[in-house]
Amino acid sequence: MAITGKIINVSLGPGNPELITVKSLKTLQESTSIYCPGTADKNGNFKSRSLTILRALPVDTTRIHCFPVPMSKDRTEANRMYDQIALEIQEKINKGEIVSITAEGDSGFYSSGNYLFEKLSNAGIPITTSAGIPAFIAAGALAGLHIVKQEEKLIVLPGTVSSGELQGLIEKNYVIVIMKLSQCTDEIHRFIAKNPSLHVHYFENIGTTGELYYQDKEEIMTKEFPYFSLMIIKK
Repeated sequence: MAITGKIINVSLGPGNPELITVKSLKTLQESTSIYCPGTADKNGNFKSRSLTILRALPVDTTRIHCFPVPMSKDRTEANRMYDQIALEIQEKINKGEIVSITAEGDSGFYSSGNYLFEKLSNAGIPITTSAGIPAFIAAGALAGLHIVKQEEKLIVLPGTVSSGELQGLIEKNYVIVIMKLSQCTDEIHRFIAKNPSLHVHYFENIGTTGELYYQDKEEIMTKEFPYFSLMIIKK
């Protein structure tokens, strides 16, 4: 059967609805279905930063389809949900629908939507992507930073790093960006304590009303980092 519809990965930006691109907004407005991932607590209450952004945009909210993704290192239930949503989307595009799959930041950058993208791609379904502003770029703008300049090297890491790994990178003169710090709080505290002369920029909830930015290392050392946090470290 020929596919008559299309799928677009739509990047929403880091949180502030004003940071979505014109192209992404236009794509959402043209879509017949908009898929929005989130999580559900034990009482079944749905939470989604993507949904918060969508509700603040001039799009038809009746076209939004929310789905909860179980957050666990055991990916069995999450994969089951992605399989279910992938089948739904395939049915829609076979009927000629335009389907958007939303993601915070940029959909190709540490996005959980990658799992759904792979399932649909492996089924031979073409997908296009609308680019977005990742959180660390918005964070740099908030702090007034030139994140890298001239011959500086940049590395972006997930929040599973060790103090030793960070030490090796900073000694090689990398500017370091660490995303989603909640899993490596102790390692980062240890690294900062060993390197008091470094410039450390810490951010939480970038692009939202609760966004925070700290440079004071003593204050940073007292914090338990939440999931939506990131850090930029420079010599």
